[in-house]
Amino acid sequence: MSFKNMLKAVPLLACLGMASVAHADALSDIKARGTLVCGTLGTSEPFSFQDPKTRQVVGYEVDLCKEIADHLGVKLEVKMIAVAARIPELAGGRVDVVAANLGWSPDRAKQIDYSYQHYVSPQKILIRRDDAGTLKTNADLAGKRVSAVSGSSSEAGAKRLIPDVTTVTFKDPPTAFMALQQRKVSGFVGSELMLLKFAQEAESSPVKLDIIEEPLFVEPWGIGMRKGEDGLRTEVDKVLAGLESSGKMQVIFDRWFGPDTKFPTKRVFKVEEIKG
Repeated sequence: MSFKNMLKAVPLLACLGMASVAHADALSDIKARGTLVCGTLGTSEPFSFQDPKTRQVVGYEVDLCKEIADHLGVKLEVKMIAVAARIPELAGGRVDVVAANLGWSPDRAKQIDYSYQHYVSPQKILIRRDDAGTLKTNADLAGKRVSAVSGSSSEAGAKRLIPDVTTVTFKDPPTAFMALQQRKVSGFVGSELMLLKFAQEAESSPVKLDIIEEPLFVEPWGIGMRKGEDGLRTEVDKVLAGLESSGKMQVIFDRWFGPDTKFPTKRVFKVEEIKG
C-alpha cells in the first residue's frame, strides 16, 4: 500500500476502532445501567400477563427474568413486546433479553443466541367442538385455513407440517382465537397451555372448543440474547442451572402450573442445553 493510501486508510481504521470501543458487551451495559430490560409478551398467561388487580406484568417467564436481575444485582424492567417484534427488539438493543414464549428453531438460532431451555411446549391445534367429528387429527386440517400469531413458530410449524394449509396470522393470541370462534378459520395453532386457557373460557360461550390431542410438534423454549453476547449468556445459563439444581425451578413452575392453579401441569422437562 502506498503512503498516500495508508493515510487515507487511517481515518477509517480509527473510526472502526472507536466503534469497537464504543460498543460495550451487553453484560457490562446492564451492570453499568443498573437495569435488566426483559422483553416479554404480557398477553400469554401464565408465562407473562397483566395481573388484573395490580396491572403489573407477572408470570413464569417474568419470575425467571427477576431471578436473572437479582443474580446480576440490578433492577428488572419488563417491556411488553409483540411476537413478531421479539428478534427486532433484541437486534435494535431495545431489550437485553427476550423471555417471550421463544421457541427454538434453526432459523432463529442463526439470528440470536438461546439460553438453556426453561420450558418445553407441545404445539397443538384448537378446533370448534362441532367440527370434532371431522377434524380428529392434525392431518385433517390439510387444505384448510388455520389462525396463528404472526411471526410465531406455531405459524411456521403449521406451514411446514400441514399439507396445503393456509395460515391466517394475527398480531396476538386473542385475535387469532376470535377468528376461530367467528368461523373464519378451521383451527388455531399455538402452545397447549395457551389453547387450554381459551378452551376453558369458551365453555361459557355458545361456541365450545376442543384441542386435538396429538401435538403438531414439540419445541423447547429459551431466553433469547443477541449473537455473541457470551458473557450475558453464561450468566443467564448459570442462573437457570442453579434454579434447577437447587429445586427452585420446580417451586417457580408450581407457582404457575401447580395443582391449585388454572393450568395444572406436570413438569416433564429439565433445564438443559437446547440440542437443535
